[in-house]
Amino acid sequence: MIGITGYGAYVPRKRLQRQAVVEAIAWFNPAIKGYATGERSMCNWDEDALTMAVEASRDCLGPAARDDIKAVFLASTSLPFKDRQNSGVLATALNLGENIMSMDVTSSQRAGTTALINALNHAKGVGETTLYAASEKRRTKAANVQELLYGDAAAAFTLGSDDPIAEFVGAYQVATDFVDHYKGEGEEFDYHWEERWIRDEGYMKLVPQALEGLAKETGVSPDAVDQFIMPCVIRRVGGMVAKRCGLKDDAVRDNLHGMLGEAGTAHALVMLAHALEEAEPGQTIIVAGFAQGCDALMFRTTEAIKTKRPQMGVSGFLARRIEESNYNKYLAFNDLMILDHGLRAELDKQTALTALYRNKEMLIGMMGGQCRQCGTVQFPKSKVCVNPNCGAFHSQDDHPFADAKAKVQSWTADNLTYAVEPPQHFGMIVFDEGGRLMSDITDVDVGEVEVGTPVRMMFRIKDYDSQRGFTRYFWKAAPDFTQAR
Repeated sequence: MIGITGYGAYVPRKRLQRQAVVEAIAWFNPAIKGYATGERSMCNWDEDALTMAVEASRDCLGPAARDDIKAVFLASTSLPFKDRQNSGVLATALNLGENIMSMDVTSSQRAGTTALINALNHAKGVGETTLYAASEKRRTKAANVQELLYGDAAAAFTLGSDDPIAEFVGAYQVATDFVDHYKGEGEEFDYHWEERWIRDEGYMKLVPQALEGLAKETGVSPDAVDQFIMPCVIRRVGGMVAKRCGLKDDAVRDNLHGMLGEAGTAHALVMLAHALEEAEPGQTIIVAGFAQGCDALMFRTTEAIKTKRPQMGVSGFLARRIEESNYNKYLAFNDLMILDHGLRAELDKQTALTALYRNKEMLIGMMGGQCRQCGTVQFPKSKVCVNPNCGAFHSQDDHPFADAKAKVQSWTADNLTYAVEPPQHFGMIVFDEGGRLMSDITDVDVGEVEVGTPVRMMFRIKDYDSQRGFTRYFWKAAPDFTQAR
């Protein structure tokens, strides 16, 4: 029996208040006033689709050994690299090793569900555990309705036959070149077509076609479905599709738009992760992904759903929130306004690719060392043990630090050095098991850091080389939100 064996999610901490956006730009586009309620998730300046995929995968996997994962699929339309395998960076950040298959799936909002179907088929075909992640951070033009409707988020799943929490019952796919929106080569933003036509000719025809095929494929009638997941920013469409297809009214899942927004390629999977948090054994779940056709997948939960839970999940990350009412900050973080960054920002940020490759386990995977002679752990790994009572040469084995608990030993909030979001917080981070690191501190406001603050290392953007279009990643300390769970 193949299916979902674990799940996790990630939603950024910041929540942009839609009312703040409306107050700033409704003078130009009064139509957006109808979308003024609620909030949408918003990436910090050092987050993108790849960093969110790493965090969702960590929430799914936990600190357990990952040797059994032999394939990684990553779905998104907003990945940072067009010609560098983003799923390979994901695998390195998770320390999954080099003997692994990795694949990026992109170019359509349906990439999330399509990649999930292919990842399930791969896990079934080779009989090995597969990690699948979907993540999205989309940019929009200012004063556009999508600016209020979109949101940033990620979800991750492990797939295999080892005691699944949700059995994969079957899938049905419809592919047709129905263009509801598109983004051409060299364009920064999506171009959207008329909403009513998308609803009537797209959702109301293509989704029922896929659901009818799924019912025939699985032999499960629509009225036996307990939960129906179908992301759509057009209001009430989920209920309309359910009624047309014979699904129960109470089976339609809340699309989370009021508190998160629409996470594009990842949204159906974020909704699935949220549904699994609340599911009982024996429930039938349908997931529909719409774009240039429709994917429909069916799962049936098992008894294992009671015991296998992520550390945070969608609910945990939704609860970890801070209101952001500064619309200008949102514009700045998404390069939608031109800022004078000052003389201190005028640095050449070229990354030496040779050094990055030689040190990838340390830089991307945060791998340190542990001395075989005395047991001392240290970051970074070196040829000589740092223990003054040991000093052994070439005695260190790999020791991961990404999931190690740590605290702030000392800290500074610097308003003189250049920072995208001043002041720049950094300090000495001491790990409970040993080892220390001078680290940037992220996801904090002024006054939120103290000596002794528990922190958790998070995979983030370190720098962006605008001259060459290269994003450099490293790990930063953030307040440990897992201790509240």
